[in-house]
Amino acid sequence: MAALLLPCLQGPANAHSLIPKPQHIETREGTFALDAQVSLHAPADARSQEIARFLHEAIMQQTGIALAETGKGRRIELRLDRAVAGEEAYRLEVAPKRITVAASTHKGLFWGVQTLRQLLPLQRANTMTIPAIRIEDAPEFGYRGHMFDVGRHFFPVDFLKQQIDLLSYYKFNTFRWHLTEDQGWRIEIKKYPKLTEVGAWRTEADGSRYGGFYTQEQIRDVVEYARLRNIMVIPEIEMPGHSSAAIAAYPFLSCHKQQIDVPPFWGVHKDIYCAGDETTFAFLQDVLDEVIALFPAPYFHIGGDEVPKDQWQACASCQQRIRDEGLKDEHELQSWFVKRIQRYLAGKGKTLMGWDEILEGGADRNAIIEVWRGDAEGAKALANGNRVVSAGPYYFDSSLSKLKLEDVYRTEIVGGDPDSGADPAIFARHRAQVLGAEAPLWTEHITMLNAQAMSFPRLQALAESLWNHDGRDYADFWQRLQAHYPLMDAWKVAYGPEDKDVVAYSLAWSPERQRWQMRAERGFDDLVVHYTLDGSEPDDASASFTDLLELEQSGVVKVVPFRRGRQYAATRAYALTSHLALGSTVSYTVAPSPTYSGAGALAQVDGLTGSDNFRDGVWLGWDDGDLAATVDLQQDTRFQSLSLRFLQDSRSWILLPKRVRMSASSDGVHWRSLQATPIEADPLDPAPAIRTIEFTSRKPLRARYLRVEADRYGLLPVGHAAAGKQAWLFADEIIVK
Repeated sequence: MAALLLPCLQGPANAHSLIPKPQHIETREGTFALDAQVSLHAPADARSQEIARFLHEAIMQQTGIALAETGKGRRIELRLDRAVAGEEAYRLEVAPKRITVAASTHKGLFWGVQTLRQLLPLQRANTMTIPAIRIEDAPEFGYRGHMFDVGRHFFPVDFLKQQIDLLSYYKFNTFRWHLTEDQGWRIEIKKYPKLTEVGAWRTEADGSRYGGFYTQEQIRDVVEYARLRNIMVIPEIEMPGHSSAAIAAYPFLSCHKQQIDVPPFWGVHKDIYCAGDETTFAFLQDVLDEVIALFPAPYFHIGGDEVPKDQWQACASCQQRIRDEGLKDEHELQSWFVKRIQRYLAGKGKTLMGWDEILEGGADRNAIIEVWRGDAEGAKALANGNRVVSAGPYYFDSSLSKLKLEDVYRTEIVGGDPDSGADPAIFARHRAQVLGAEAPLWTEHITMLNAQAMSFPRLQALAESLWNHDGRDYADFWQRLQAHYPLMDAWKVAYGPEDKDVVAYSLAWSPERQRWQMRAERGFDDLVVHYTLDGSEPDDASASFTDLLELEQSGVVKVVPFRRGRQYAATRAYALTSHLALGSTVSYTVAPSPTYSGAGALAQVDGLTGSDNFRDGVWLGWDDGDLAATVDLQQDTRFQSLSLRFLQDSRSWILLPKRVRMSASSDGVHWRSLQATPIEADPLDPAPAIRTIEFTSRKPLRARYLRVEADRYGLLPVGHAAAGKQAWLFADEIIVK
């Protein structure tokens, strides 16, 4: 039963550095000498003996001291004591002759052991001292969770085990495993092998294959590993939406019965389970049976969020189901779907959990609602009689600069949003229905490289907020946290900064320097950015810079951050293009949105072209008018081509323009049309795409002014999730050659 391994560290044990902070700490006189003469005693039952072995190994690995198995002298005693009130409560006493950890349950006993681990000095020695102390402690919230999405990106078992070790160390008691997604099915189901043969793999935009899954043996291993560390693992099998991977494996599960691919891009996908066909429910019940056998937790999460109902509306069997069941609409059909699954789970002894969308159309009050869309949804759930888990304030895929450590610490579990419109008194009246909170880590843009930086130290802040919510003091917490950084360094945890991103790049053309300047705002002073200029992948042996890199030549620059020899994020690539308009003046009839305005005043003439990610800081976006940009080259200039690229990402309401016009002028008054280009594209195609519109002349032309105009698509069409809303127009560099 391996605990996290500590090499030699210096530093005394400090009761005031405990995280989460106990409810009551009383410092006493004297110390306890820890050495090989100390014996460890525990009740004879199996779980107490497991906890004793866990503590024995932890002390050995952290200090190098092997405790004696028997002895009458100094001792560490684990004790079950009914007088300690509370399922997770414990009492810890350190006296010169004895350390006693007492609790009425094994859960409390284990948390007392974890507190004792934090009291151990951070060093290896033959003898060390622990200050005398008395702690009486219990959590304020019974559900303290972390949700990990392995659907978008796959994470190996060893990584998950380290995450579980850390959660347990900070007294989280729930690990929720998001096992299925549109982009990947990650759990072996023996009756349906194509779920992992097909559904676990996708073809990326570059043609590579990506994926992975956990065998049932691996699932059992992780669940048992977590159990030994006092953590309940709750599976999440998404339904009826976010099910493209399953439908790619078994097309009969959808309403249209057509073969699809596992999508390689994010967003809300329209392929969902068919609610009108009994074959759907036979499949889901078979899957649930196999999953239930692997997870002893009393809860089962079915997702239930972001369910586009277009296919149900067009599906004869779904419409027949609505009529047969006397339902009003597709929202009630989803509620019927959820309640049917809930009854099946209840028959297996499981309580259904789901995202707050399962309230739409009416939800059974026995379901546990995980709230992500704000306090208004939480208030609805509480008023309906449901128990709730709060998740919305703790989306750890949010950037570190937007959801800072202090923000996490100070956020109210529920009822903290004055703009939600929810009556604050509802949360006070229904406090007993608030089980706790959970920090989801959605992994669209999270991989092995940055998962821990996005999790820690924010998870430590949430741990304390859930354990000692009413006694929070951020300054005190921050001071205690500083003692945990050496610990995480020793455990090789790639934690992130407290209030800024790991690194934020800005790249712009400098007219004064006549070169590009890349600046790196680093989250750590000891972080170094390595780079290449030849298109190859940089590593820690590549050239590097810290704050500023100047670039004179066109090409592709790739950058990646390293800290203490460890890569902290994925490689970022920037394409640089020299051309005649570089550094020119651009004027707009309608200015781009300030949210998407590129990298400054020279955004469309800075030599930078965007990726297929509209958030990359290069693209400019228009939602309140068409694009009409005029470039002033400052003097009559010979040119032969003019080009501009446009982005489509219909999931984000970004569509290609309907037409593009290009013109030229020598005086800015009289204009000559160069080209008018109509554009045809599928506005419902969810795959991101970039379209280049280029004018080329066989003979050189002369002009001082060049104009590009692009007409927005207009209203999003019927069939789109946001039909009737105005589409965005996105464009990047105006290139003149």
